[in-house]
Amino acid sequence: MARKGKKGSNREVRVSAAEDANQISAGRSKLDGRSFLYVGGRDCQVAHLRQIASNFGAELLHHDGGLREAVSRIDTVLPSVDCVFCPIDCISHDACLRVKTGCKKFGKAFIPLRNGSKSSLERALQTMNERDSSR
Repeated sequence: MARKGKKGSNREVRVSAAEDANQISAGRSKLDGRSFLYVGGRDCQVAHLRQIASNFGAELLHHDGGLREAVSRIDTVLPSVDCVFCPIDCISHDACLRVKTGCKKFGKAFIPLRNGSKSSLERALQTMNERDSSR
C-alpha cells in the first residue's frame, strides 16, 4: 500500500486500530470476563483506559497509587483481579513496591508498563490476548 504522506498513514493506523477493536468486541478476545487493576497513571485517562480494556471484554479497576486513595486499599483489591498494570513513570515507589509484594503474595501477574499512555496499556492487552490465543 503506497503512502500518501503522513496524514494518510495516520488514517490507515486509526482504521486498523478500529478494525482490531471491532474484532475484539465481536467476541474474539481471550480476555473476556477478566479483571485488571491499573495502579498509578493520570486521572484524566482512566475513562479511556477502561474503554480500552472494555474493548477486549475485560474490566479495569483503578487505584491512583496513593494520591487520594490509601495505598493499603491495594491489598483489598488484589485478590479479586487477574493481573496488575503499573505505568512506571506515573506511580510512587511505595505504591509500586506494595503492588509487587502483593502480586507475589496473591500469585497475581505484575506487568510494568513503560509509561502511562493509552497505547502502552493497549499494547500490553493485545500481547496478552495474542499469547492466550496461541495456547
